[in-house]
Amino acid sequence: MNERQRLPMFPLNAVLFPGVTLPLRVFEDRYRAMVHHLLRQEEEDRHFGSVAIREGYEVGETGAQSLYRVGVKLLITEVERHEDGSFDLEVLAVDRIRMDSLVSSGDFPVADVEDLPEDHVAVPNAIVDTARATFTAYRAALLEFRDDPFSGSLPKDPEFLSWTISATTPLPMPERQSLLEAPDAGVRLGMATDLLRSELKAMNVIPSLPATEVARTKWSPN
Repeated sequence: MNERQRLPMFPLNAVLFPGVTLPLRVFEDRYRAMVHHLLRQEEEDRHFGSVAIREGYEVGETGAQSLYRVGVKLLITEVERHEDGSFDLEVLAVDRIRMDSLVSSGDFPVADVEDLPEDHVAVPNAIVDTARATFTAYRAALLEFRDDPFSGSLPKDPEFLSWTISATTPLPMPERQSLLEAPDAGVRLGMATDLLRSELKAMNVIPSLPATEVARTKWSPN
């Protein structure tokens, strides 16, 4: 049975993946309180959780109305304080988590979560090679409309490759969430390949407008 722990929570209008580093701008009172709480911890213990918002907003009185349950545990790696009380953070997604219901009655949201480790399986070379080739073709097609979503060489390790493709492909939020929740790298690479092939077909039908721009959820910091 996976160990449960209570974490501060920061829901976002984005699906994040393990291994991803991203900037966060923190200016709302409840999340300022969260950062102040975390900065009182040892550097290696400055963890909080994030799940994607299925319906609602990151800020405001109404806030998130519906949340996905599977998300990631984040570690604060850099902090910049501003005179107005806001923070710029750099955070690293380290593990998947599954969240129970969010409790927002305190100074900042918290939830009981459990780790959701990846199932380590042997992934056939054919699945890996097909995913790499499909993502490479997708990148080439996307360059006609926007910048390359990924720079550098693709990882050879199937698990790292599955997270890299999932994190850097600008798919709509429900599809990104399904990739995050996949049980292992082999399943995730197969799903990513099918999604990318669908994107490529849609881009060929409407060459002036990539499918990724039609229904893609835009992420904005809190």
